[in-house]
Amino acid sequence: MAKSKRVAGGRGQAARSGGTIPPGWIGGFAQSNPKFAYPSPDLSSLPILDNMANINLLTRQQKVLWPEFSWQTVVGDETSRAFQMFSPDISRVGYTDKGRVYSIICPQQGVYHAHWGTLNIEVTVSGNRGWVDEKAPKNANVAADLTTMGQIWFSPAALQSSWAFFFWTLFADNGLPFPDSKANSIKIRLRNSKNTSLNILPVRSGESTRFKSPDFARHEKGPSGIAGKAAWAVANLEVNIGPIMKIGVPTVDDFNQLVMDAFNVASGNLLTPGNILTWNVWRGDPTLVDQEEWKDHAEKWRKSIDEGHGSPTGPGTPPRYFDGRPFLASEAALEEAFNDIKAWLKKYLGGL
Repeated sequence: MAKSKRVAGGRGQAARSGGTIPPGWIGGFAQSNPKFAYPSPDLSSLPILDNMANINLLTRQQKVLWPEFSWQTVVGDETSRAFQMFSPDISRVGYTDKGRVYSIICPQQGVYHAHWGTLNIEVTVSGNRGWVDEKAPKNANVAADLTTMGQIWFSPAALQSSWAFFFWTLFADNGLPFPDSKANSIKIRLRNSKNTSLNILPVRSGESTRFKSPDFARHEKGPSGIAGKAAWAVANLEVNIGPIMKIGVPTVDDFNQLVMDAFNVASGNLLTPGNILTWNVWRGDPTLVDQEEWKDHAEKWRKSIDEGHGSPTGPGTPPRYFDGRPFLASEAALEEAFNDIKAWLKKYLGGL
């Protein structure tokens, strides 16, 4: 694939906040079908395209500088809602000069568990469709649909813990796949929050109306966040968490469920089936795309988190409640998850 002559835009290429739009913007795709329009964009006439198949068509991008996630740490109890920003500038939306979306880079994050160590989480985008309009009002400048899945796997640092290394060795000795890489990850179904029989997730302009966000999770007014800048625009999406995808080997499937349960204890039910995970996508100014850098960005993140190098674009924040109090997993819940591990050993160790 030939490298684009365009390069990633710098701070001097501010869009709405600086009064200019980077050169080359044409627009028009958002207006190419009346059904695409707000207040209720209908994108069903567009095919869902493979998320990484059309990088050669990208000319413009908006970086998600503040990916603000929210969920109920006690499912069904709105007072338990937590807020957490994942690492900045991991997610991006890429599109053409006319505004057709062709690729969206997904978010990743690490969650620490007292017994297992750090577990990696990724919301993997498999397909997309949609549009961006750089000259539209802030409350109607993007509409996209995604197909996704959640993935969990052990970080390299976790394998240094005695428990994780013990299970890794046990699985390796018996020729069983262990979730120590993205390739062998525990995969979770992510469903449409309004119709769980669907896996297409709408991304729409504006903040989520499901809840009110605290000031620390909003980036509408500067100075705020990266380089003292406020967001150019915000969109939101949400998923209903489904069950893990079983591979058909009871030993592995039951173990993966144990890890999933432990992850949810440590994270406050972030990926508990039936919970709704929402995020407000606070985006930076439109900039131009370097297609090679776009491909390398996703690979850099995957290698960095796989090799234990942390977050190459900067750390996120710990989960907090609306009033700023930190979320802390209860010792009792951690101990219960630990007991589940011992029960798995009692059930399966003799048969391995």
